[in-house]
Amino acid sequence: MIKKDNTLKHVLILTVISYLFFMFGNSIVTLTDPDEVFYSLSAKEMVKQGTWLTPYLFGQPQFEKPIFLFWLLRVAYLLFGITSFAARFFPALFGMAGVVGAYFLAKIGFKSENKAFICALVLMSSGLYIGLSRTVFTDMIFSVFILFSLLSFYWGYMNREKKSVSIILFSCFSALAVLTKGVLGFFIPFLVVVSFLSARREMKYLLCRDVLWGGLLLAVMSLPWYMFMVKEYNGGFIHEFFYNDHIRRFIEAEHLGNDTWYFYPLSMIACMFPWSIFVAVALFLLIKNIRRLDQLHLFLACWIGVVFLVFQPAHSKLVSYIFPLFPALALAGGSLIYDTALFENKNRTFFILSLITWAILLLFPIGVIFAAKKYPDYVPNALPLYYFAGIFCVLLVSALLSIMKYKFRRTVYLFSVSIWLFFLVIPFTKGDFEPFVASKAASEYLLKNYDIKNTILTSKFNARGVRFYTDKEVAVVDISGKNFFSPHPVPYFSAAPELKEFLARQGVTYCVVKKSVLDEFDRLRSQGFDYSVLEKIGNVVIVRVEAKTG
Repeated sequence: MIKKDNTLKHVLILTVISYLFFMFGNSIVTLTDPDEVFYSLSAKEMVKQGTWLTPYLFGQPQFEKPIFLFWLLRVAYLLFGITSFAARFFPALFGMAGVVGAYFLAKIGFKSENKAFICALVLMSSGLYIGLSRTVFTDMIFSVFILFSLLSFYWGYMNREKKSVSIILFSCFSALAVLTKGVLGFFIPFLVVVSFLSARREMKYLLCRDVLWGGLLLAVMSLPWYMFMVKEYNGGFIHEFFYNDHIRRFIEAEHLGNDTWYFYPLSMIACMFPWSIFVAVALFLLIKNIRRLDQLHLFLACWIGVVFLVFQPAHSKLVSYIFPLFPALALAGGSLIYDTALFENKNRTFFILSLITWAILLLFPIGVIFAAKKYPDYVPNALPLYYFAGIFCVLLVSALLSIMKYKFRRTVYLFSVSIWLFFLVIPFTKGDFEPFVASKAASEYLLKNYDIKNTILTSKFNARGVRFYTDKEVAVVDISGKNFFSPHPVPYFSAAPELKEFLARQGVTYCVVKKSVLDEFDRLRSQGFDYSVLEKIGNVVIVRVEAKTG
């Protein structure tokens, strides 16, 4: 009997569902501060400067990130205009591609279409993956390129007649990763491959002419842009990109609270929610059985281990830095789910893990109701949240019944849907929370009501957003604070005398600042200045400061 091939069916289903998870409604909330507007602003200023090679920020070349995401943003702006949807289009598209890539890697490695489908579903419905697919960062694009480079290698490894093609594809995707986030785009997949082949005692796999051609292709694709930037900007680019953005982040913590040994281990588990418990068990089994793992699980273990060991010693830690290992976590967790729930009948392991997951999910509607009552200023319209909590509880009741009846396939699907429910409530609540995460409302208020003829004074958090939404010059007030980790070409006032001189020179200054800045304005009242609060929007106040004459 010929077994039916469900690959096309699975890919179509995953594409449609991932569109709903990542692309659908991703323009409802405007671009948020401070990072989404950083990337979007750089591409917007590239359009203004008429360049495709040099990213700009506040009217000056900026060297924090490589060029590839900015190319994608410029293409999106050409297609859709400079909008939130355009800025988030390619991260969502890459998120969809990553789900399909994970499916094919699992299918090749596990030789099971159904198991591959579950692995892809786990990746698609994990919290961090959804979040980065719906926001403007380099990390989704970077990680998908790494996923595809490793998929290319493993495909060739399992099908030796495809070895030459797989090495070329590995080199192409690695080169694109280098253009997206730097040299780690090559070193991460290369180290994964080397560690895997070393563990398999097959390092001779790399002793072929194709590897030389692949290395040449990688250099031809990735190096010209870096060479252009070094030639054009010399020491400025070298210092900012290679030292400040790489070496300094390794030896100095940008986010002090994250610089702990347990930050990444906990993040790996928590950010795979709602599959956290399954992934934790899968990781434990990978470590426990490391000497007798099958080929794909060994490959996944090398993948996870390399990414973790590359970033763990660095003092600057963000969960997005280790995002390249999340596809491997999803495949490990999906394999465990399939083996314990969908392949065997009435498996007690899945039953227990599902009950624990269900109990954790139950905290969400409870937490939503508690937050709506305790923080009415942030949630003035709580009715949509109550609807959300009610729908979520219905879903949880269905999941519990499925668990008790050992309907594990249905349980997996219900858990997947649970995370998507969070996005259904966004259209009804965005008016409440959006002003707290984005500068658009404050910027529009200023432009609509006042004739802004000089520099706008902002808090550090809002500087990029105000610039993006107003196209005006900005300056930053942050008394006794620290400058940006990568200094921006804007006036930055961390001391009162500098601020006083700036305000006096401006005459009349409009401000988008935190409430705490009002204390500094109070002190300036006795020194020839006056101010009035024009409006409060979200967590900022709109202020007019005037230098008294005479």
